[in-house]
Amino acid sequence: MISIVIPIFNEEANVLPLYESLRGALDLLGKTYEILFVDDGSQDGTRVLLSRLSASDPRVRVLEFARNFGQTAAMAAGFEHSRGEIIIPLDADLQNDPADIPRILEKLEQGYDVVSCWRQDRQDSFTRVIPSKVANLLVSWIGGVRLHDYGCTLKGYRREVLRHVRLYGEMHRFIPIFANWAGGKVTEIPVRHHARRHGRSKKPMFRTVKVILDLITIKFLGSYSTKPMYLFGSIGLLSFLSGSLLSVVTLYQKYFYSVRAHRNPLLLLAVFCFIVGVQFILIGLVAELIVRTYHESQGKPTYILRGQDYQR
Repeated sequence: MISIVIPIFNEEANVLPLYESLRGALDLLGKTYEILFVDDGSQDGTRVLLSRLSASDPRVRVLEFARNFGQTAAMAAGFEHSRGEIIIPLDADLQNDPADIPRILEKLEQGYDVVSCWRQDRQDSFTRVIPSKVANLLVSWIGGVRLHDYGCTLKGYRREVLRHVRLYGEMHRFIPIFANWAGGKVTEIPVRHHARRHGRSKKPMFRTVKVILDLITIKFLGSYSTKPMYLFGSIGLLSFLSGSLLSVVTLYQKYFYSVRAHRNPLLLLAVFCFIVGVQFILIGLVAELIVRTYHESQGKPTYILRGQDYQR
């Protein structure tokens, strides 16, 4: 089964055209499918229209949030409650084209686990396109997965690789990175992008700051979540080395330039570096104890077997 997951928020004018477009594209595939709408607390007529669609078409399912929780939460709920082995999320604003879904499935059938889509001819204003290009370069560089467009919701996933992905905050755009860390094969294809016909965008215009903060988080999770001492210990040792160097400079100035140590600010800076070094090493030790306790208490191994759910 193919599951189409659609986070939706106040898209009353787009619900029916999107449904018709999806049905036209999916019926041609000759495969079993479901369309799962995740209503993220809509306050217009979206919820009523979705209820009518689910009542008239058994392939349409609707999850209703009690309030607006955000796109990441909506996608996480859609992934968890979907039934298909292939999961394809897309936006509800008609900017993604359902006609590209067969191309996504074709790539997945070639053995890939994640097919990311690139809005090559993006129909948005330059105030959105330019910050997005900067953010994509940063994400590709830090995350280690070279993609042109992390912000495109339209993607294709095998359920197997999503079992090892836990979404929170604003992390939905980094799913290809998480999947790559879990051993998934990631590829990218160019897709069509249409100008928004109805309503207005619900996404903040300037998201680069949030992306940078999220990048710091995923870099820590990817590189140091099971070995935090490597991070905190490295900072502590660097601080120790800096303190030692400053101490040598202080002694050199005392004996060769008659600079009194208790009046030399470098001495205070050296002491400060020593103290900071001790604190970071202690933080690393405590973090190691927390990580070890967590993995042992939850029975979580530090590896993932391909084709199996490591939580079983």
